[in-house]
Amino acid sequence: MPLGLPPVAPPRAVAGVDEAGRGPLAGPVVVAAVVLGPGRTPVNGLADSKQLCARRREELYERIIARAVAWKVVSVEVEEIDRINIYHATMEGMRRAIQGVLHACELARVDGNALPRGLPCPAEAWVGGDGRDRAIMAASILAKVTRDRLMVDMHEAWPQYGFASHKGYSCPAHLAALAEHGPCPQHRRSFAPVREALAALSA
Repeated sequence: MPLGLPPVAPPRAVAGVDEAGRGPLAGPVVVAAVVLGPGRTPVNGLADSKQLCARRREELYERIIARAVAWKVVSVEVEEIDRINIYHATMEGMRRAIQGVLHACELARVDGNALPRGLPCPAEAWVGGDGRDRAIMAASILAKVTRDRLMVDMHEAWPQYGFASHKGYSCPAHLAALAEHGPCPQHRRSFAPVREALAALSA
């Protein structure tokens, strides 16, 4: 090392954090945290989960959980979403996911412009992080695949809503099913379209 230069600090172990399912009318919000090893990323083909087809996400999901240093996926259920609202439910999911990989990371890097309160480690909010940071990309894939699987399972219990196709998001078919059948236990009563459908059936 040349004289007079400070030692180069080793790279910090970073947990990428992202969520899936803030906007839907039904189902949980799912948050994932992923810690990848230092140096070359051990998973090729990472990208924002929204830019990948379902088959590719499933392939990458298996590689991520096999090769990540640590990972954690958390589901915040509808009851909690309705009790504390979707923003705070998402923040709480992020806090729990980070706690689950705390043994393997020194820094959390969260997709978005806000950080949960009470995090157990230093953290950064990265707007557009799911397109910039590979650990966040990995987290976005784990969250999306997990939530999609949950919604497909939910379809088996309530096929009339079409959860397997639209994953609980608002679309004409979903709104029509809400109007016809009313909400099921997995619909978020704190979301206006669900409240309105419930009120219309009660009128």
